Amino acid sequence: MAIKVGDTAPDFNLPDQNGKMVSLQDFRGKKAVVLYFYPKDDTPGCTMESCAFRDQYEVFKSAGAEVIGVSGDSSQSHKQFASKHNLPFTLLSDQGDKVRKLYGATTAFGFIPGRVTYVIDQSGVVQYVFDSMFNFSGHVEETLKQLTAR
Repeated sequence: MAIKVGDTAPDFNLPDQNGKMVSLQDFRGKKAVVLYFYPKDDTPGCTMESCAFRDQYEVFKSAGAEVIGVSGDSSQSHKQFASKHNLPFTLLSDQGDKVRKLYGATTAFGFIPGRVTYVIDQSGVVQYVFDSMFNFSGHVEETLKQLTAR
């Protein structure tokens, strides 16, 4: 079942691009989290989306939010992807797509991991969900609108 607005975001514990374990709980009471699920490192659409988050990262930080990307790629793949594109935020390795399934993040065409972004407030409640496979910049634009409207 898909996580929706008003739901408490499920906690997780996943390795980042440096092998450090990161939990959603780490941000509770401190800052909002923009959690975006994407299909694969270094593919055209995922690169466009991630670079759009990179380009607006300071705006997200000013709005009190941390950006976290999640895909099924390995930590090593994330490290190379982040380095190649100067991504300043955390990328988490969800090998086996357990967290993606926990959130109910969609798949495209029944087999491609979907592209879904969640805005989670400081108390861990989902405030906004943006689900679009092909509107890469919309994930950034729409989540920023939600964060700055609060």
